[in-house]
Amino acid sequence: MTMEADQRRQANQRVVKRLGIAAMLMFGFGFALVPLYDVFCDITGLNGKTGRIELEQALSSTVDKDRLVTVEFLGTVHSDLPWEFKPMVRRVKVHPGEVTEVNYYARNLTDGQVAGQAIPSVAPGQAAKYFNKTECFCFTRQTLAAGEGKEMPLRFVVDPGLPEEVRTVSLSYTFFQAKDEVTTETISMEKGSLDSIL
Repeated sequence: MTMEADQRRQANQRVVKRLGIAAMLMFGFGFALVPLYDVFCDITGLNGKTGRIELEQALSSTVDKDRLVTVEFLGTVHSDLPWEFKPMVRRVKVHPGEVTEVNYYARNLTDGQVAGQAIPSVAPGQAAKYFNKTECFCFTRQTLAAGEGKEMPLRFVVDPGLPEEVRTVSLSYTFFQAKDEVTTETISMEKGSLDSIL
């Protein structure tokens, strides 16, 4: 009987030790997620790890007239954002080093003001560091009034250092609803509360 109880106690101790080690590993993994995610984004080009440069800097780069790169544009909307969103052109051919401007179109499908934020991603991942934007609607939050539609500019340059084997670059944007937006309704409610106090 004591031998069985002793074996059971030892088995329980082993389980507790394993669970403790597993908990510590999960805790450590939680801390490692941010740098791991950054490395993943650098490798894959996800989460907009593209460059941002000034227009003057882009205009001063050398244009490689002997080479053409196809840039494809994609646009999606997260399910919680009631917008229509799409590129105005699906693809363009550019010479590395030349500044190119295209437009995306967004329209609010609701009867109220809605704000959204675009998150870019580039494929293949190795092209991300050679894709630089001088102007992009993704730099700031976009707010559309009820039923409003607008064209949003994107100005970019593909760095001439882009590896020769990369002939096509895909730039994709996903629009998400901005959760901490202040709507006109909130402002008028706050103003009404302030007026009643005064």
